[in-house]
Amino acid sequence: MDPNILGIIVGLVSLVFLFSGMPIAFALGVPSVLFILLFMDSHQFDLIAHTMYDGLNDFGLLAIPLFILMGSIIASTKTGADLYEGLHRWLHRLPGGLAVSNIVACAIFSALCGSSPATAAAIGTMGIPEMRKRGYPDSLATGCIVAGGTLGILIPPSVTMIIYGIATQTSIGKLFLAGVIPGIVITIMMCIWVVLYSQWARRKRTREGVNPSISEGTGTEFFENVTYSWKEKVSAISRVAPLIFLIVIIMGSLYGGWATPSEAAGVGSVAALFLVMAIYKLRVKDYEKVLHMTIKESTMILMIIAASFLFGAVMTKLYITQSIINAIVGAGLSKWSLMIMINIFMLVLGCFMPPVAIILILAPILYPVLVKYGFDPIWFGVIMTINMEVGLITPPVGLNLYVVQGIAPDVPLSRVLVGSFPFVLILLLGIVICSIWPELTLWLPNKMITR
Repeated sequence: MDPNILGIIVGLVSLVFLFSGMPIAFALGVPSVLFILLFMDSHQFDLIAHTMYDGLNDFGLLAIPLFILMGSIIASTKTGADLYEGLHRWLHRLPGGLAVSNIVACAIFSALCGSSPATAAAIGTMGIPEMRKRGYPDSLATGCIVAGGTLGILIPPSVTMIIYGIATQTSIGKLFLAGVIPGIVITIMMCIWVVLYSQWARRKRTREGVNPSISEGTGTEFFENVTYSWKEKVSAISRVAPLIFLIVIIMGSLYGGWATPSEAAGVGSVAALFLVMAIYKLRVKDYEKVLHMTIKESTMILMIIAASFLFGAVMTKLYITQSIINAIVGAGLSKWSLMIMINIFMLVLGCFMPPVAIILILAPILYPVLVKYGFDPIWFGVIMTINMEVGLITPPVGLNLYVVQGIAPDVPLSRVLVGSFPFVLILLLGIVICSIWPELTLWLPNKMITR
C-alpha cells in the first residue's frame, strides 16, 4: 500500500483511539499492535516488548520520577499558601496586587514542581477564595490562576521539556535553561496585564461614582488599603527563602555543569524532603500521599513514553514518517510559513490532547524537518512548550480549566474562559517575541558549561 494512503489510515485510526477517552498510553499502544498485525510481518509482534523497553532504557528518564517526587513533596505542604502570602505582603500596593502575587507565586512554585495542574492547584486553592473574598472579579481571580499554572511546564524543571529532550535527543539541561528567560518575560507580561486591567477598572468605577476601595460585597475592592510592617514583610520571607535557595541550587548545578538533570533532580528531591521536614510538620499519611502521587504520575508518563516509542517504531517501519517528512520538505514552503503552519497545527491539537502525547507524537517527526530548515531544536523546544501552555487553558481538554473549576465550582466555565482569554493572547505574543528574538531562549544555554 502507498505510504501516504497508509499514513492517512493510521492517522485517522489513531485519532479515533486518542479521542475515545481511554488512557493515552493505551490509545497509542492498541493501534500500534493493530497495525503490526495488519500491515507488518508477524515476527515484528515478538519485538513489541523489546521496543517498549528500549524506549524506557534511557538514564535521562530518571529525572521524570525524581522531579515529580520533588514536586509532590512541595505540593503536600503549605508552600503555595506561604508563597502567596509572602509575595502579597510585598506587592499589595500594586493595582491588582493580590492577582499579581498569585501569578508570581505560580512562577516560583513552577520552579519547584514542573507540573502545570499541580501549580494551579497549589496556588489557586489559597489564592482564588482570597481574591474573591476581597472583591476581585471571578474572571480575573480564576483567569490569573489558570494562566499562572501554565508556567509549570515552561519554567524549569519541566516534565514536558524532559520528554521533548528524550524524544529528540536534545540536551535536557540546555532546554531547562532555555525556558528561564522566556518564563520570566511571560510572567512579567501577565503581571503588566493585571496591573493595566486593574487601573482601567479603577478609573471606570471612579467615573461611575463608586468608591474603588469599597466592594459591593463584604471585602475590599482589588485596590486595597491594607498595610504591612517591615517585620511582617521580613517574616513572610523566612519560609520562602529556603525554597528560593533550593531553586538556585538546582539551576546553579545545571548551569555550572556540576550535575546532569537526573542528578540535580535526585539532590533536589532529597533537599526538598529535608526542607519540608524542617519547616512543616508532616504526618505519616502525608508521606504516603507523596509516594502515591509520585508513583501514579510517573507510571502514567513512563507508560505513555513506552507506547509512543512503539507507535514511532511502527510509523518508521511502515515508511510513514519518512513520507511525511518528504511531503513537508517537498512542499517548498518558506522557513517561517512552515513554522506558522506547525504552530497552528499544534494549537489545534492542544485543544484535544495533553502536551505529553503531542510532544511524543510530533517531536520525532518534526525534528529532522526543523534541522533541515535551519531551526535550532533548543529554541523550538521552548516554542513548542509555550504552544502547549495555550492548550492547557483552552477547552475541551484544558486541564487547568478543570483544576480551577474544582477549586471554585460555583464560577461558570464561561467566566473562567473570559478571564483566561487575555492570557492566551499573552502566550501567543510570547511565541512571537521568542521568534523575533531567539536570543531570549538561546543565550543561557549557549553559556552553559557542558559536562
